[in-house]
Amino acid sequence: MYSIGLAMRLRPNAYDEYKQAHDDLWPEIADSMTDNEVSMAIYRLDEHLIIHAVAPTEEDWLKSRQVPVLEEWYDYMAQLLETDEEGEIIFEELPEAFAFGMFKEE
Repeated sequence: MYSIGLAMRLRPNAYDEYKQAHDDLWPEIADSMTDNEVSMAIYRLDEHLIIHAVAPTEEDWLKSRQVPVLEEWYDYMAQLLETDEEGEIIFEELPEAFAFGMFKEE
């Protein structure tokens, strides 16, 4: 199993729209994650968001990110999340600090 943790930061007062957008996740994105057996949860701490996603393999994860509409989604999310100088969302990949059970690699 492949597991990834990513951190992002909300722009001020953007949480409600961010939450609504994810409650109404675009079908093409949801279908791509389902087709590639990706499961994801996003957690919030103040203005910080933590994504935890799992997939059977890293290839499945990467394949799920190839849906053409994802670029449009990222453009929308860039209005709600902090971005770098080029306007790209800042995703910080989190190093694993502990794993147990199904998350522990044998």
